[in-house]
Amino acid sequence: MAISTNADDDVLSEINVTPLVDVMLVLLVAFIVTAPLMTNSIQVNLPKTSATKTTEQKKPVTVSVDAAGKLFIDKQEYPLENIEPELKRIHDSNPDVTLHLSSDEAVNYGKVAKVMAAIERAGISRVAVLTQAE
Repeated sequence: MAISTNADDDVLSEINVTPLVDVMLVLLVAFIVTAPLMTNSIQVNLPKTSATKTTEQKKPVTVSVDAAGKLFIDKQEYPLENIEPELKRIHDSNPDVTLHLSSDEAVNYGKVAKVMAAIERAGISRVAVLTQAE
């Protein structure tokens, strides 16, 4: 009985990733080849119908506050006290109206807050505040 003290008996603690990569590449190729076949696996004859009229996409109303603090609804200038009645009129004609609010970054926050309060009092709930990405 011989006792060996060679370094050959050390435990190899590293994982060989080459077989793993080979298997993953084979699976990837198999998936790429079979994926298009899966979408049309059932053939169906669809019924023919006449073309229908598409629904009109309503353009959103834009409320803007420029750097001087002037208020605009769709490029038409309004004083602050007339914004709320005009927005109520717009809401009454179309209850599902969408509103885009944009303001210059130099505008006082108080002016924008008053416009937002007028929008809320007019009953408009679909409001998007437009910003610019940095």
